[in-house]
Amino acid sequence: MRLGKSLVASTALALIAASGAYAQTLTIATVNNGDMIRMQALSGAFTEATGINLEWVILEENILRQRVTQDIATSGGQFDVMTIGMYEAPIWAERGWLVSLDDLPEDYDIDDILPAMRAGLSHEGTLYAAPFYGESSMVMYRTDLMEAAGLEMPEEPTWDDIAEAAAAMTDRDNNINGICIRGRAGWGENMAFITTVANSFGARWFNEDWEAQLDSPEWLEAVTFYNDLLQNYGPPGAANNGFNENLTLFQQGRCGMWIDATVAASFVTNPSDSTVADSVGFALAPNKDGLDKRANWLWAWALAIPAGTQQEEAAMEFINWATSKDYLELVAEREGWANVPPGSRSSLYENPEYAEVPFADMTLRSINAADPNNPTVDPVPYVGIQFVAIPEWAGIGTQVGQEFSAMVAGQQTPEQALARAQALVTDEMEAAGY
Repeated sequence: MRLGKSLVASTALALIAASGAYAQTLTIATVNNGDMIRMQALSGAFTEATGINLEWVILEENILRQRVTQDIATSGGQFDVMTIGMYEAPIWAERGWLVSLDDLPEDYDIDDILPAMRAGLSHEGTLYAAPFYGESSMVMYRTDLMEAAGLEMPEEPTWDDIAEAAAAMTDRDNNINGICIRGRAGWGENMAFITTVANSFGARWFNEDWEAQLDSPEWLEAVTFYNDLLQNYGPPGAANNGFNENLTLFQQGRCGMWIDATVAASFVTNPSDSTVADSVGFALAPNKDGLDKRANWLWAWALAIPAGTQQEEAAMEFINWATSKDYLELVAEREGWANVPPGSRSSLYENPEYAEVPFADMTLRSINAADPNNPTVDPVPYVGIQFVAIPEWAGIGTQVGQEFSAMVAGQQTPEQALARAQALVTDEMEAAGY
């Protein structure tokens, strides 16, 4: 595998570091998802080529968001490279908190980044975070359980299809839950999923005058449906389950379905980790019968450089390596094409070897089906599908997520959760001057 011109050009730096003259160390904050853990394991190739050492801070999703937000807002300087997403990138870039990626070398081929990912990670046409992987959401389901139930999953299911399948596949005696979905509180955890459900039921966070709409019939129908799925067909303790917990349950054969990030497909089909790897099917995220709005999101976990770092050049070198075509080839060489970080580059989906991966086409279809500029049935003043792209969203989403998690835990009804959510969102938006 070629290392790329930019890494070859770093030979002098590697020789200097090897001689003991000096050695740089980058501190990288990232999320504890499987693709990032693999990146850490493969990063010796980067250090060997450049002489740049890496110190890793790998955190659970909610904690990562808190740590990097606090650090960059206070100019803490703890990290040289941060893992952020489509919510943070344009907002932080507008505030001058991020270094633009204009200095990436020509052979990085920035035009190869999928248009949806590039747009979501840019501000005023300039890229400020490079996608390590991109994702939407989709249905992952047990084909063997569907067959045993006498059902067939449509490629474009409705929520009625999902409820029917969840009921048919639930087998409490054998510890099989019909469906696993996010219940853990967090603006990027349960709120990512619940917001897409609400979108598909015709709900919206705000009307065009920025008035909170969580007291609408559409929100009540959506949240009640979500809660009923978990109460009737979900696993015990669902209020504590996020991406990684549901991944483990699915891999252990304890979920008939899991609706979550498309990036999970490589993990549930990996026979080294998944007991059901040979019996997994895929479908688009559901919609509500009669409404043409699917419950799929759009996201990228991306690498960005905080303004003020003393190691900007080295950080740029690392981002060039970790999000390059060469890195995709490295993973394919070591782990196989099915384990390559998905959803970032057009060329990956033009690769005939990757086209043979069973979930490649559904992942791309899901990404292309997501429209952050038109996330809801009725018009809204905001962009973003599973989040609202305003600075206040992180606080609002976190607080509302706690109310819905308490609902799943049986501590309040959907009506009570929505009443509290409506009140707190109204208060927050008025305080912010909307």
